[in-house]
Amino acid sequence: MAEPALHLPDDALIEPLCEDAGHYLRGGRLLEAGRSPWQAYEVWETPRFGRLFRLDGCFMSSERDEFHYHENLVHVPGLAHPGPRKALIIGGGDGGSAEELLKYGTMRRVVIVELDAQVVALARRYLHGVHHGVLDDPRVELRIGDGLDYVRAQRAAGGERYDLIVLDLTDPVGPAAALHTADFFAACRALLAAGGMLSLHLGTPVFQPARVQAMVRSLRSVFACVRPYFLYIPLYGSLWGLASASDAIDPAALSADEVDRRLHARGIAGLQHLNGAVHCAQFALPNHLRSLLA
Repeated sequence: MAEPALHLPDDALIEPLCEDAGHYLRGGRLLEAGRSPWQAYEVWETPRFGRLFRLDGCFMSSERDEFHYHENLVHVPGLAHPGPRKALIIGGGDGGSAEELLKYGTMRRVVIVELDAQVVALARRYLHGVHHGVLDDPRVELRIGDGLDYVRAQRAAGGERYDLIVLDLTDPVGPAAALHTADFFAACRALLAAGGMLSLHLGTPVFQPARVQAMVRSLRSVFACVRPYFLYIPLYGSLWGLASASDAIDPAALSADEVDRRLHARGIAGLQHLNGAVHCAQFALPNHLRSLLA
């Protein structure tokens, strides 16, 4: 007897990961939806992830899951740096990356350049569990505008330098496409202080291998040390790639004991994902990823 065809539930929130695969959540309750000048947005209350938001049908962040992404995006470079004082976030209007950056006692200034004011408004209304109020911290300067324009203007003016630059972006399509190029990475490199580091997400090597490969290639054309690392992110439905890039610092050179020592010395407590052993393990690439990124 033939197996019955699979039918998705009527209340499924579906996200395609490529042309022939995707994943879904169900049981959500819509809290708000609309369209900004830049993208369609939705905020949902869900049984699995609590409150989450989507942009153009893609899951972005959730209360219960954001730590997988934000801890690794920020602390892999942050712990490798000897003492970050100033950071620039391009994107990141939900405040999750800023919340992690402000766990460093040395941090004096975090600039967030977010294209879409509606993302910030949604975060303020619904996503306190992601940002924990840091959008109103006096160390945070929030600018609504195009990250590409901001970086270019700062570079042309010889503006301030940052110890960390975090590209907390949507996928490289539409307005974000120009922020995933070698030219943009080079412009960001010019804004890094001596020993500065950049981090970003690459996508899924399972469903978007060409994208991940191209991103790493572009980073390597600009920076002396590019370290991809990988973890499973439940909300994104797959193994996910991130990367750290620098001309001076290699986060993979830290031992597990040194990472744990720095976490303790810097007073960074309560992390839900990252510890010394995990930090080191994420750089250990299986053979298929070694081949992809060779």
